[in-house]
Amino acid sequence: MKRILLPAGGAALATGLLAAGLAGTAPARNDIASDPMARNTARAASVASFWLASNGAALRAATAYTWDAKEVRKLVSKGAPSADGSPGSAAPIGEERRPIGRVQNVNLPKTIGKVFFVDGSGRHRWCSATSVQSNYRNLVATAGHCVYDTDSDKAVLDNWVFVPGYYQGKAPWGIYVGKQAFTHHDFDVYEDYDRDYAFVTVYNGIAFTGVKQVGRKDFEGFTGPKRSWGGRHYLLLSKDVGRLGDNVGGQGVSWNQATGKYVRAFGYPAGPHPDGNRPYSGVTPKWCYGRTTGKAVGAPWLKIEEHIGLKCAVTPGHDGGPWLSGYDNGRRLGYVNGVTSTFADQDGNDRVDYITSPYFDGETASVYNAAKNVWSGKIVGPNGELYK
Repeated sequence: MKRILLPAGGAALATGLLAAGLAGTAPARNDIASDPMARNTARAASVASFWLASNGAALRAATAYTWDAKEVRKLVSKGAPSADGSPGSAAPIGEERRPIGRVQNVNLPKTIGKVFFVDGSGRHRWCSATSVQSNYRNLVATAGHCVYDTDSDKAVLDNWVFVPGYYQGKAPWGIYVGKQAFTHHDFDVYEDYDRDYAFVTVYNGIAFTGVKQVGRKDFEGFTGPKRSWGGRHYLLLSKDVGRLGDNVGGQGVSWNQATGKYVRAFGYPAGPHPDGNRPYSGVTPKWCYGRTTGKAVGAPWLKIEEHIGLKCAVTPGHDGGPWLSGYDNGRRLGYVNGVTSTFADQDGNDRVDYITSPYFDGETASVYNAAKNVWSGKIVGPNGELYK
């Protein structure tokens, strides 16, 4: 397995982090790395209120987690990506006994949304992501660089949340705070972009229903989300909205699949092309449809050797968005067989025309299977108090 010492952001990182010895599919158990995010309900409530205070002002202020335009170059074709076992998959939520058909018309999946976080420079950022199948209906799939901090000497990015269906400061199905992050050991420790994927367990969704001004005594006695401004004390009234998968469903996941098959790639592009043109706002999700490359593609400037590619003119912000095979338009479900990782300019006109994803193999399945079996729980109780 190759090791990468220079990540996309240009900063070296060698933080030896905990490799979780959890059950997976075939490959070595120490391929799995796991790191805590919001460790307890008090921290989770603080993270949620950080984003939703002042009617979602922090959400609206966030910008796409953009790439340096100098890193958008031409891909290099290589041999076919190497499967390390038999093809496998986990069905979407609600479709465990039902095959997914092929339909050409497109309805956007309810499962997609944005992940928000604070980067190493303290800026509010976002990427794209999706809910996926899991035993506790609490799992999000996205790019590894949208979870793990590749620019500073920390593990995961701060204040990480998933907001399905996000639109201009609104969280129609609630906000889901990340509890535990899972990725491949080689991305966690060496920033190996051939492993640029992550699965994150999230707490039950939380929604804020209003603000109540109270006296100091009531403020100090309340164990739920709260804030003080200008000497005044406020309770952020909140409620539990349930599990992510129960609210929006969850895509299936597949691995060791043949390349050269049709996929739909969804995400929220917002960044500029290398020439400065900005065709996307990041407000609404966009999609591409086509066959993945039959050969592996490499990006020498990122030390990538085995990505798959898709002809698609989206820009940064689409990072972490799912590549769905077998997408059924009526049920809005398919199988995640990749996530947007990098952007490329194949014809040299300073416009992105290709996106790439790590090839999902048996080691990806090991990470996914470890994450899908982990419970997370609630943040708030029936009266808005912290759930214990």
